[in-house]
Amino acid sequence: MTHEPELVGHQALPSWLRPVAEAGSAIDSPRFLSPSMPEAPTDARPAAVLLLFGEGEAGPDVLLTERAHTLRSHAGQIAFPGGATDPTDAGPITTALREAEEEVGLDADGVDVFATLPRLWLPPSNFAVTPVLGWWRDPVPVGPVDTVEVASVFRTPLDHLMDPRNRFTVTHPSGFRGPGFDVAHGLTLWGFTAGVIARLLARAGWERPWDTERLRPYPQPRTDPVIEEMEADVARSQRRGDR
Repeated sequence: MTHEPELVGHQALPSWLRPVAEAGSAIDSPRFLSPSMPEAPTDARPAAVLLLFGEGEAGPDVLLTERAHTLRSHAGQIAFPGGATDPTDAGPITTALREAEEEVGLDADGVDVFATLPRLWLPPSNFAVTPVLGWWRDPVPVGPVDTVEVASVFRTPLDHLMDPRNRFTVTHPSGFRGPGFDVAHGLTLWGFTAGVIARLLARAGWERPWDTERLRPYPQPRTDPVIEEMEADVARSQRRGDR
C-alpha cells in the first residue's frame, strides 16, 4: 500500500460504535493510558496494532489473538493483531492492516479505519505503538495464518469485557497495578492490550462499576506479548531485507 487509507467519518459507523470513535478522536496524549506515560523519543521504533470492532453473534465485539502455546516465551498470551512497521509501509494504518492480514488472514477491504490514538512508548523494547481503531464493515472468516506464532483468533463481546464479573486488577511485586479481564477459554487479558481496552471503555462511557479491590498476581511470563511480537516482526523484516 503506497498511501495511508483515509479515516471514515463517524456517521458511517453503527450508532453503538460512535462513542468509541468520539472518545478515540478526542485523545491527544499518550497519557490517556497512564498519567506518567512519557512521549516517545525520536529514535523509537514505529509499530501499530489493530483494534478491530465488529458485530458478531453475541453482539458488538473486538478481535483478539492468542499466542501459540509452543513458543519458548510468552506462550498463550492475548494481544491485538499488529506488529512492527516495515520500511514499505505508508504509515501506522498500513502497518496495522498488513499485520492483521499476515497474522489472521484479515481482508483489509472490509475494514473502515475511523481513528488512530497517540503513539504509546514501550521503553523495554523502544517501540512506539500506534493503536489503530477500525470498524469491521464486511467481516470474513479469520484464523491463525502462521500457527507457529498464533494459536487462536477469537472475537470477544464488548458486553463480556464490560461485565464487572470479568474485571480485576493485576499486581506485581514491584508495586505495578494494571487492568485485567477474564476472556474466552479461561484466558486472561492483561498488560498493554488490557490497558488500552480499559481506557477506551472508560472514555466511551461504557465502564460499569466493578470491584477495584479484586486482585490477581501478574500472570507469567512477565514480558508484554505486544513487545515479543514486534521484536519478531523486526527480525522477519531484517531477514527479508537480506535476501
